[in-house]
Amino acid sequence: MCGIIGIASRDLVSEREWLSIGRDAMIHRGPDSFGEFWSQDGRVGLGHRRLSIIDLSPGGHQPMMNAEKSICVVLNGEVYNFKYLRQVLQKQGFKFVSDSDTEVLLFAYEHWGEDCLDYLEGMYAFAIYDSRKNILFCARDCAGEKPFFYYHEGRSIRFASELKGLLADTSLPRHIDQEALDYLLSFNYVPGERSILKGFNKLPPGHKLVYDINSSKIQISQFWKLPNFDSLTDLSTNCLVDQLEELLVASVANQLTADVPVGILLSGGLDSSIVTAIAAKHVRNIKTYTVSFPGSPRYDETKHANLVAKAFGTDHTTIVADEISPEILVKLAHQYDEPMIDSSMIPTFVISRVISTKCRVALGGDGADELFGGYFSASQVACLEKHLSYLSFMPRRWISGLAMDHLPRSFRGRQKLINFGFNCKSDILPVHPFLSGPERSSLVSSSDDYVVCAEKLRSARISNCSDSVSRMTRFDFCNYLPEDILVKTDRASMLNSLEQRAPFLDRRIIEFAFRSVPTYQKATCGRKKILLKELGAKLLPKDFSFDRKQGFGVPLQEWFGGKRWGSYVQEVLLAPDSLFSKKSVNYLFDQVNKSPCYAETLFGLCMIELWRKLYKVAVK
Repeated sequence: MCGIIGIASRDLVSEREWLSIGRDAMIHRGPDSFGEFWSQDGRVGLGHRRLSIIDLSPGGHQPMMNAEKSICVVLNGEVYNFKYLRQVLQKQGFKFVSDSDTEVLLFAYEHWGEDCLDYLEGMYAFAIYDSRKNILFCARDCAGEKPFFYYHEGRSIRFASELKGLLADTSLPRHIDQEALDYLLSFNYVPGERSILKGFNKLPPGHKLVYDINSSKIQISQFWKLPNFDSLTDLSTNCLVDQLEELLVASVANQLTADVPVGILLSGGLDSSIVTAIAAKHVRNIKTYTVSFPGSPRYDETKHANLVAKAFGTDHTTIVADEISPEILVKLAHQYDEPMIDSSMIPTFVISRVISTKCRVALGGDGADELFGGYFSASQVACLEKHLSYLSFMPRRWISGLAMDHLPRSFRGRQKLINFGFNCKSDILPVHPFLSGPERSSLVSSSDDYVVCAEKLRSARISNCSDSVSRMTRFDFCNYLPEDILVKTDRASMLNSLEQRAPFLDRRIIEFAFRSVPTYQKATCGRKKILLKELGAKLLPKDFSFDRKQGFGVPLQEWFGGKRWGSYVQEVLLAPDSLFSKKSVNYLFDQVNKSPCYAETLFGLCMIELWRKLYKVAVK
């Protein structure tokens, strides 16, 4: 895992210092070494910070060039099938001087050109300068595990693994994109190509970017798409379970490859437990880690994690996290280039910090929920499709609007009444909806209501689907996974110089999940993650609990009810220059003891405000 940064311009780049400053602003992504490249004409610069995982020798140093010095590459991530590709390229006459996956990528591009993307299996974001064509060629992996931000204006393009790298150039503007803020307050994340900062963009997952240096023209295209379900596929449950197990065994084996120690984030849930079961067959006494909240049994996964660890003989560590200070939020707000309002970032950071003292690489269960219908929203839409289709839509929509606009969020049946207006033919239910239009308007000026935001997002990212569950799983994979889950994982781990890997996000498993697994094997009314539970029954202890869904969570309601956290967040949100309405913030504090949702809201608003001040971002 590394940090990359660069610039390509039609003109001579006279101000070069920002490149090294931006590179070193990401030192946490690569503390082991650094490098810098400038083209002979001075129009292209590439920078790199290295976290050594494969080939710890200087042979893996980046930026890396071919023998003719016509091609230069910087890579963030890992190419898991690099050993196989190395053999293929050696047969084509390529002479390797290192054991690194970066050199494999370099020669793969030299041999196949942009089509090299068809051969890569892994998590990556990279940039290649090709002086023969005078282009900058960039790409991001299919799931979006590795980040890639860019700023294109006038006669140049700049890119970096993190926004803070780009913002090392103090001449670049720092203004909030108002529509992006609407999305953030609606869905918990900023989806698609835009970022929270106006003019700064993200390269979407499964896309490539080609920048013509002579003309300053940029071309972005999709090199990989989610496959549609093959209706001719008619495999039995046992066949599907066997295929999934075979794919996961291969993926875990690939991702255990490293020249440094590897561990596992074991939450005690189904996904990470399956990864542990498979990994334990490859590595004896593999290290596993979980987080414990002793004073909050609802969030304490120790019992379930210990069960799995004991069953597979892992070297298990429980991290006690009962004394977390609210001051940690400043560090996290600085690390997350865009405001992250998912509170599970806290235990993810805490566990990453401890693991990094023992391992350089950690495997986790990310991606399984999106692929196999693991969220409550997936089974919920199946119920709505089953029970609401015979009722008239317009009255249901009217009831839904009344509930959203007028019922307090502490009202137990509020969400069910809101979902009463669900359109089975087109709507989506976000995994964690944040604020409705009226709620946002009471806090900050907002241009779109929730329905408009939802419709824009749905129509922009989801192809036609035959049923609601298929639409939900595709929506979650295209949006919630890359913009929330994987951002949280990447930044929390990289802040601690730890590489996190996700075996479920192997491209072959992704394609299997969407092409071969029917909806009824993912989620139905009242059931979730059906196929994965069948695999779990085959691999996990008999007394494993399949009916819980916890993952890494934190007891925010208890924390905010205490003086330390409550006072800290109040001080941030009630400051004279706060972005948010003080009246609305005080109302939220008054409601904290009634429902955990109010604590989650206050946490999110606090992270937005801390981020805005740390990065000195203008609102208007």
